Amino acid sequence: MTMPRQITPAPGKGRAGARAVTGLAALGTMLAAALMLTACAARPPADDFPEEDIPEPETLTVNDGGIYRAGNDIALFENATARRVGDIVTIRLVESTAASKSSSTSTSKKTAVSVPGPTLLGRPVTINGTEILNNSLSGDNSFDGKGDSAQSNQLTGDITVAVVKRLSNGLLLVRGQKWIGINQGREYIRIQGYIRPIDVQPDNSIESTKVANASISYGGKGPVANASAPGLLARFFNSKWMPF
Repeated sequence: MTMPRQITPAPGKGRAGARAVTGLAALGTMLAAALMLTACAARPPADDFPEEDIPEPETLTVNDGGIYRAGNDIALFENATARRVGDIVTIRLVESTAASKSSSTSTSKKTAVSVPGPTLLGRPVTINGTEILNNSLSGDNSFDGKGDSAQSNQLTGDITVAVVKRLSNGLLLVRGQKWIGINQGREYIRIQGYIRPIDVQPDNSIESTKVANASISYGGKGPVANASAPGLLARFFNSKWMPF
């Protein structure tokens, strides 16, 4: 009866193989960690402005009379402007901002120190005729920095929004969005804020500069918007998680 022979790898080859397996495992772990961080950094933000139905105004339950019926009244001496929940108002976008900033810094510093060598018996200490205890120190440091920044934005157009809330002091909370489909992409504009009924014009419009606590956003979705955005790895390497 013959016993099976056990094969033992050579010491050098075994260590090399183990190192290769360890290196591959470490590389796989690094790639997995990078993919996880990339997924966290590239997660799209949640839509904080979902589509909603226009709220209906609250109605009081009253008994209908023979002549007057609640809900069918017509205001003859009242401007037809937004003043109740559910009314609509047109906001004219006239946003225009410009900002610039510049800074300049310049510093300079010079240092010089000289320490003469001592004398012994009226003569300096020398070796082969060279004084060895004379010391001097000098330094020169300068810095020159300059920075400039400029930004300008302009947004014009009209958007019709709805009154979603009326405060006790008469202010109206308006909110709305507009979507426009162009070729294979969709562009949107969103706005919300508080307005005063007295600022609403007779044509039921108001300028965006009179909207308090205004939140205005403009963007798009589709192939054009995706092409102008950086990729997953680019967003990861430019995110705050990148240590370098």
